[in-house]
Amino acid sequence: MSTLEVSNLNDGTTTVATTFVTNGSAKAWFNLNAATPALRDSFNIGSITDQGTGTYDCNFTSALSNANYSAIGSCSTKGSTNSYTNILTTGDEANSYGLHTTASIRVNNYSQNATALSDPSMVQANIHGDLA
Repeated sequence: MSTLEVSNLNDGTTTVATTFVTNGSAKAWFNLNAATPALRDSFNIGSITDQGTGTYDCNFTSALSNANYSAIGSCSTKGSTNSYTNILTTGDEANSYGLHTTASIRVNNYSQNATALSDPSMVQANIHGDLA
């Protein structure tokens, strides 16, 4: 195997440091049909584990270097008048919020007014951090 080491990338007009590209790119993302549940598409997500209504563990193919990564997500149901809230948990096991580890992240989806867990048809998230 060969290794290519460069400090900058240039398209002929703009130059950008390779650290900007590697540090700023999403290390994982997914688009999930939570009603099924099944992944529509993903990057660095090896599998999902259904933990019950509205709760899923998204398991990384390649682990992150620590659990201090950033994650943002959203969810919706096509054609529904309901609004939904998507929570990518912070790892407060004592309060049953779920997992946020180097190997996976727990996703909780709540129905309108965050009163109950729900399975919307579209759930997506981006995870930014450092790979192990």
